[in-house]
Amino acid sequence: MTTSAQSRTVPPDLEIAEAAEITPIVELARTRLGIEPDALIPYGHTKAKLTLEYVRSLAGRPDGRLVLVTAISPTPAGEGKTTTSVGLADALSSLGENAIVALREPSMGPVFGMKGGAAGGGYAQVVPMTDINLNFTGDFAAIAAANNLLSAVLDNHLHHGNALGIDPRTITWKRVVDLNDRALRDIVVGLGGVANGVPREDGFDIVVASEVMAILCLATSIADLRDRLGGIVVGYTRDKQPVRARDLQVHGAMTAILREALAPNLVQTLEHTPAMIHGGPFANIAHGCNSVMATQTALKLADYVVTEAGFGADLGAEKFIDIKCRASGLRPSAVVVVATVRALKYHGGVAVADLGAEAVDAVTSGMTNLRRHLRNVRDVYGLPAVVALNRFPSDTDAEVAEVLRLVADEGFAAYEATHYSDGGAGAQDLARGVLGAIEASTGGMQLVYPDEMSLAQKAEAVATRVYGAAGVTFEPKAARRLAAIEAEGYGHLPVCMAKTQSSFSTDPTLRGAPEGHTVTVREVRLAAGAGFVVLVTGDIMTMPGLPRTPASNHIDVDDDGRIVGLS
Repeated sequence: MTTSAQSRTVPPDLEIAEAAEITPIVELARTRLGIEPDALIPYGHTKAKLTLEYVRSLAGRPDGRLVLVTAISPTPAGEGKTTTSVGLADALSSLGENAIVALREPSMGPVFGMKGGAAGGGYAQVVPMTDINLNFTGDFAAIAAANNLLSAVLDNHLHHGNALGIDPRTITWKRVVDLNDRALRDIVVGLGGVANGVPREDGFDIVVASEVMAILCLATSIADLRDRLGGIVVGYTRDKQPVRARDLQVHGAMTAILREALAPNLVQTLEHTPAMIHGGPFANIAHGCNSVMATQTALKLADYVVTEAGFGADLGAEKFIDIKCRASGLRPSAVVVVATVRALKYHGGVAVADLGAEAVDAVTSGMTNLRRHLRNVRDVYGLPAVVALNRFPSDTDAEVAEVLRLVADEGFAAYEATHYSDGGAGAQDLARGVLGAIEASTGGMQLVYPDEMSLAQKAEAVATRVYGAAGVTFEPKAARRLAAIEAEGYGHLPVCMAKTQSSFSTDPTLRGAPEGHTVTVREVRLAAGAGFVVLVTGDIMTMPGLPRTPASNHIDVDDDGRIVGLS
């Protein structure tokens, strides 16, 4: 039994990031992208926003090629999707290609909770790592402020006579905070007497679950942003008419808060590949992709843009195509499906504690999960795909050989990648494979369903075509809500299926590729401003809680002001 050559010790992510030589952002913008300083809004020396005026000036340029990075169904072992996205972009750059990586901004909830940072890892990171994970350029604070201004204006309207006749029992709009805090899921506001407003039930979501976040990430201009914000439905009148943010005359002020947040953020990788990190919607309750504005801007500035979608190809990639691409006209030229030997063994039935031991048979069994994702990308989405085998030191040559054989048997190519320990050089074979897949491609992207289908039919299409389910059922309350939304004229919108990321089914314990199951929709939410209808299945939470030992226990600042413990 032999193990991977990727065995050199890799320092902690934060240590690598702090040792990095970061090119001043003004210099990077000018030398790598041809952007002059007056087109930037610098946030210190290492990060900046592109001005909206500059973004508009790019409209006449041709677009580069878009590469979507997705993955098999996530496991506790981790797959390294963001790390692979960064490593692939660095590899393309090292091969002489003009490349940009476009990613979501991390939420501080997971940073302080269980997941930790989300800026890549090892020698495939975006920097400045601590800034990106903590506050960054203030986009999330602006989104929270705009969201909560709408809440404040709504409650103020109730307090001052409720001229619109809003039924407080029908209010669907929640406040948000960018932290995991289960105690805020269900609250009562307006207590303490007449001067404090009208008592009613309320709650908090995490900021990445806010519809304002989804709107910011789908908006293509200030005018589009304002229009989408105005279309937010916050509740209903007593005669069941929708009440929108524009009815409360607050969407203009919300746009003012978000004006600068709409501008894309520019940073860099450890190897000085330009990186646009902007927006960060939930991949369950929303579409889980970085902003349309950042992706479109990157395509004007580079020949190849590497971006990613949240979770596995059944969730993130499907929403990237059916929501983001449908709304924006974006079209990926190729898809990278990230897999690991450890994840395949987990889907083959191996316990987390035993993933370090060789188990070729389990790799073979776990291939059912990767196989369905690959077939979905090719046969359902109509896109060429390659597999990035993100290699760990514990992977044996026999296990790796089995993955390469099984992927080849499906008609795809898999490439070992060691970018975590070797940076872009460790993903050059993958980069060449992606370039080859783009050149060999003859088809075009396919949507999973057309606009004219009913919302229930769209859910059925996703469940049967992508999840391998037998069908979809709606609980009575969800069915009534769905019918009401269609009666209000929103039946043309795409659906955003909110289900567990851990399985093709709605049961997170079902590994591999379950089929024939039933997807039960228990709740339906209208995101009219964002432009989709959320269908909630299983136990999806829009305000996560902290684990027993949160990551925040290990984060601190030393006496010199240096952050420690962030990973």
